[in-house]
Amino acid sequence: MNVHLEVESHVSSVLILYGTGEGQTAKIADRIATVIGERGHETTAIDVRDRPDSVALEAYDAVVVGASIHVGEHQSAVREFVAANRDALSAVPTAFYQVSLSSANEEKRAEAAGYVESFIAETGWHPDRIGQFGGALRFSEYGFLKRLMMKRIAKDLLADERDPSGDVEFTDWDAVDAFAADVAAFVEGRLGVAPDATDGPGP
Repeated sequence: MNVHLEVESHVSSVLILYGTGEGQTAKIADRIATVIGERGHETTAIDVRDRPDSVALEAYDAVVVGASIHVGEHQSAVREFVAANRDALSAVPTAFYQVSLSSANEEKRAEAAGYVESFIAETGWHPDRIGQFGGALRFSEYGFLKRLMMKRIAKDLLADERDPSGDVEFTDWDAVDAFAADVAAFVEGRLGVAPDATDGPGP
């Protein structure tokens, strides 16, 4: 007797919870939500500071956590949330993405990786997938002193544009898309669900 095992096709729900300083981590969260959503899954992106009390990790099939680096540290709200919900996160497929200027600088990639290792050590959480992306500089929003400070910090990245007047983005969006697709595929494999084929090309 031939037994045909069919992958169950149903929508899974993915929570994308993030902390952001100047908005780039939120922008990346929205992009991840879009890519995963295009595969037929339900996605919800929420700033950790704005999450309603009713948000329960148990209500989601998978969770993606995002945080950015400011003055060498991730947002405390993200670290505290992950540490407090470590057991719930460990029960579902998860991913973590980090946003920093270090990730955009070839010579500082090891430094960026060190921030991830510190986050894992501090929270005790081991995500299934990890992504690291370059951030952005919002010169249009900075005051005079902060603009000078950020130009000094990012002088290597700004070699081709010594006096930027507007925002400068260092995020590799192709890498973000690839990360989101990989996370979606991992979730589908773990849950035994198939992506929604109705969004693909017709016969």
